Amino acid sequence: MLLPPRTTGLAAPAGVLRPWPSVLATWGPGERSTLHAHHCWHLVLALDGDLQIGTADRGPFQPGGAVLTAPDTAHAIDASGTHVLIVFIDPESDVGDGLAQALGASPIEVMGSETADRLRSCVAERGEAGLSAALPGVFEALGIAVPPSSPRPRHPGVQRVLRHLRASAGDADTSLEALAGIARLSPGRFMHAFTESVGVPLRPYLLWLKLERAGAAIAGGAALSEAASAAGFADAAHMTRTFRRMFGVSPSDLKRRSQLVQDG
Repeated sequence: MLLPPRTTGLAAPAGVLRPWPSVLATWGPGERSTLHAHHCWHLVLALDGDLQIGTADRGPFQPGGAVLTAPDTAHAIDASGTHVLIVFIDPESDVGDGLAQALGASPIEVMGSETADRLRSCVAERGEAGLSAALPGVFEALGIAVPPSSPRPRHPGVQRVLRHLRASAGDADTSLEALAGIARLSPGRFMHAFTESVGVPLRPYLLWLKLERAGAAIAGGAALSEAASAAGFADAAHMTRTFRRMFGVSPSDLKRRSQLVQDG
């Protein structure tokens, strides 16, 4: 069931993937994290072996093949000696809403071998070049609604803004006034149209876009200062604080994992 870590063939290089506007994923050699919390839904799947999961109130580490944690839930994961798929989901997005409905009141869901095998099968069926296509199956196996296969109708002004953002450098003007002007809409109407068209509000989308750019640059071998500049962060310290707040890891952790993937 092992999906070998790779650096090519996916939407972004070296173990970083952004299949939807509200989702970021990374894969590769697992590590041990200390107790932490971040403002994202967090799915960790052991592609081989088992995880050890710890929480603030559950006593000793608990074994499991996968774990799903709600935003701002303190947890620690020991994935040493395994390869893992790690998925972060914006809690304000459509997928985040689906996770909230699926998990209910429980802030953390530790999955046994049967559920983990089902999730691994979704990944293995697609192979290493099809991880983006495999993620909907992973979520569906958990009973979670995912974005529709056909894109939702998008306002033409929002389409112009999305093309502009994708073509722009990290230091482009992303103020509400500037983007509303590109969309040829009033700021209030643009914010409503953006959320309706994309499925996530403007500011979280822009943050995820910056994190994607930074993560791809780091995984591609860029120095942290270069990655911060390319993504539009004020400096490497700002980028590091944002990574820690959102993901519970530092950019240096991602860089180390990517180097392990490349060396492997």
